[in-house]
Amino acid sequence: MMRPLAAIGVSLALAFTGCAANEGNNSGSGDSSSSLEGTLQGTGASSMKVAQENWVSAFQQKNTGVTINYSPEGSGAGREAFMGGGADFAGSDRAFKDEENKAGKFGKCTPESIAYDLPLYISPIAVVFNVKGVDKLQLDAATTAGIFKGEIKKWNDPKIAKLNPDAKLPNANITAVHRSDDSGTTENFTDYMNKVAPKVWDKEADGEWPYSGGEAAKGTSGVVAAVQNGVNTIGYADASQVGELKVAEIGEGGKYSGPTADAAAKVVENSPQVEGRHEHDLALKLDRKAEGYPIVLVAYVMVCQDYKDDKTAELVKSYATYMASDEGQKKAQETAGSAPLSAALSDKVKASIESVK
Repeated sequence: MMRPLAAIGVSLALAFTGCAANEGNNSGSGDSSSSLEGTLQGTGASSMKVAQENWVSAFQQKNTGVTINYSPEGSGAGREAFMGGGADFAGSDRAFKDEENKAGKFGKCTPESIAYDLPLYISPIAVVFNVKGVDKLQLDAATTAGIFKGEIKKWNDPKIAKLNPDAKLPNANITAVHRSDDSGTTENFTDYMNKVAPKVWDKEADGEWPYSGGEAAKGTSGVVAAVQNGVNTIGYADASQVGELKVAEIGEGGKYSGPTADAAAKVVENSPQVEGRHEHDLALKLDRKAEGYPIVLVAYVMVCQDYKDDKTAELVKSYATYMASDEGQKKAQETAGSAPLSAALSDKVKASIESVK
């Protein structure tokens, strides 16, 4: 049964490590020294790149014997690496599906183990644009869907003009940029358009771009660069990484708002857990019609219920505990603009981490 949650406040070459940050002598739990040693490999969501950079750095300063590598190659790559045994943990902007989360399918887990989906990063997805002479842009779901599907081809199309009567929209072709890789950000973005504008976006949510046309770019940074360096462009990316790009306001019925952490928190507040999951598998069914800014993502850290190697389990539990801690959530909020976990969701996550073995 769905259980509502309480309120809540690019490539491998670019993979980062905290080797240079191994300073200090405090453990993840705040002890004066840490006996933890070893290396963890994480792979996955590029949306979490900024948060992971800061989590890794802070954790390694507290645990000088630990090295954590996180490769922001995309959600699909993260899930694949975790299933194949190439990663000790994965980052993904969508949870494992029921059919994926079967015993014996994860390389670092014992044969009888499932994976836990731990929601540790809550963030809005920004619709970014770079159109000469346009500083403000308002879009509803149907118009957004029409643009990214390729049905709305010109910036001065009547459907865009109606929503932006004061804008000087050019008679220019729209270049809509989407992810080329299997992306959880894409899956959340397409889920929004399908749920709110199904007559236009007639494909269900998918991490792989479902329509032909447009311009493809790899990873969050690739989309941001393509929009920034292109002409009359539009794209979507985790709000933490949009830089100086202009951001569209999204809404319905004349009510528009930009992406904020508070808005992302409200969506998760109204979102139940997926039915039929293990009590410690915290996959969420996001409410795309919640009030406020509707395009949000929850990035999960995926871990084994039971690791083959006890030392790996100890390291993963310690690092996940730091990410879920008040300190870890505050650091992500300050550096990536994410929404912190609510007290209720935080308690659930910590209980799940504690049960890992």
